[in-house]
Amino acid sequence: MKKNYFFRSVVFLTAIIILFACKKAKNMTPELTVSVSTMSFAPEGGSQDITVTSNAAWSVSNPASSWLQLSATSGNSGSTVIHVTATSPNGTGATQSAIFEISASNGQARRVTVTQAPTIYPGYNTSPIAPDMTGVTSNAVQLAAKMATGMGMNFGNTMDSPNEGDWVSGKITDAQVKFVKQIGFTAVRIPCNWVWTHLSDRSKATIDPAWLARVKQVVGYCVANGVYVIINAHADLGWLEQNVNATKKDSVNAMQKAIWEQIATTLRDFDEHLLFASTNEPQADNAEQMAILNGYHETFINAVRSTGGRNSYRVLVVQGPHADPTKTATLMTSLPTDPVPNKLMVEVHDYTPAGFTILTDGDASWGNMIYYWGAGNVSTIEPSRNATPGSGDESAITTELQGIKQNFVDKGIPVILGEYAAPRRNNPNEPMPKDTLVSNRSVDYWNTFMTKTAKTDGLLPFYWEVGNMLDRANNVVIDQRTYNALVAGYKQ
Repeated sequence: MKKNYFFRSVVFLTAIIILFACKKAKNMTPELTVSVSTMSFAPEGGSQDITVTSNAAWSVSNPASSWLQLSATSGNSGSTVIHVTATSPNGTGATQSAIFEISASNGQARRVTVTQAPTIYPGYNTSPIAPDMTGVTSNAVQLAAKMATGMGMNFGNTMDSPNEGDWVSGKITDAQVKFVKQIGFTAVRIPCNWVWTHLSDRSKATIDPAWLARVKQVVGYCVANGVYVIINAHADLGWLEQNVNATKKDSVNAMQKAIWEQIATTLRDFDEHLLFASTNEPQADNAEQMAILNGYHETFINAVRSTGGRNSYRVLVVQGPHADPTKTATLMTSLPTDPVPNKLMVEVHDYTPAGFTILTDGDASWGNMIYYWGAGNVSTIEPSRNATPGSGDESAITTELQGIKQNFVDKGIPVILGEYAAPRRNNPNEPMPKDTLVSNRSVDYWNTFMTKTAKTDGLLPFYWEVGNMLDRANNVVIDQRTYNALVAGYKQ
C-alpha cells in the first residue's frame, strides 16, 4: 500500500513539474540579440568579433563563405562570441558585401550586413615599426597649449600649387622659417598638393619620391627651428573635397589610404612639432555625407597610425564639413574613431563675410563686393559697398566661433582656425575702393577682430599668408598694417 502511495506521489509531482516547466516555457519571452548589425572590413581583410545572445538554440547562414569565415555557425542558450574573418584582400575592384542571417528556434531572426572595401592601389605600409612615444607625449589639449604661445600663419599658395613657387615667388627656405619665427609665428600650416601634379604613377597612386623628399626637407626646417608645422592634403583639384558621396567613396578611401601611408612613412621620425591634417575644405552638407567624411578621416587616421613609430601617437587634425564653423557645429556631432585617445584636433576656416574677404575681382551671383566693414567703418563716399548687418557683421563672427567653442573647445577638443584673411584692396588690376582710408581701416579691424575672437574662444588662428603680408623671397614685412593688426589681435 505504501509502495503504491509513494509511486502515485512521484507521478503526481513529476506531472506538476512538467506542467510548470511547459507553462514557464510557454510564457518565456523569445530572446535573440546580436552586438552589431553592420561590419566593415578594410581592403586587405581582417577579423572582428560579434556576440550572439539567445535563450534558445540558434544557427547562422553564411552566403559568402568564399571570403568570410565564421568561428561558429550555431549555438545554444546563452552568449557566444563569433570571430568573423575577411580572409583575403578584395581584388574585385568594387565593395563586396554579404548578409548573414542568425535564426533561433524561438522564432527570432537577426541580420548582419558585412562589407569589404576594394583594393584599388597597392599597400604602401611596407615597413611598419613598433610604436614609439618618444617626443610625442602631449595629448591634443597639451599640444594646443604649446602652440598657442605664438602666432600661426600659412605658407599658402606655395606647396599646394602645381609646382612649388608657381603662385608665390620663391620656395620655402630655412631662412624663411627662421624669419617668420623671429617675427612671432611659431606655428605654420603648409597646404600640400599630392595627387594633382606629384604622382609619379597615377595608376598606382605612387607619390614622386623627389616630392616626398622635398616636403620632408621643409618639415625639417620647421622642426629644427622649433616651429610647429601642419602638413595636409589640400584642395588637390578636389579629388576628395568634391567627392564626399557614396558613389566615389571607395575610390576616395583608396587614394586617401595610399597617399597617407606614403606621407606618414616618409615623415614618421619627426617629433610632435609635426601634425598631419586629413584634407582642407570637404564638401559635406548633410548627415549622410558627414558620415562618409568621417569615414575618409578614419582612413587617414588608420593609415597614419599603421605606420608605427611616432605616428602611433602623433596629434592629427580632421576638418569639419566645408571647414565652415556653422556647418561643423551642426553636422560634426561626433569625431572619427581614433584607436589612440585624445590625439585629435578639429579644423575650421572663417572668411565671414565672403563679400569682404573673398570677392576681389567683381560682384558674383551670390553676393556683392564689400569694401567697408566693422563698427565705425562706414563710407559716405561709396555707401553701396558698406557692410550691412545681414551680410555678416561682428555678431555673425562671434556667433560662429562661439558655436565651435561650445561644441568642441569646451569639451576638450582643440580647434584650429586653419585659414582667415581680409585682403588689402590695392591691386590696380582689380576693382578698387574710392574711400581708401575707410577700406584700409576696415581690413585692419577685421584681421584684428577675427584673431582676437578666435583666441578668446580658445581656437588656434592661422592667417592665410600668400605673399600679401610678407615678401618671403627677401624675408621682409611688406604690409606692416596687416602684421600689426594680427599682433594686436593676439595681444588683446
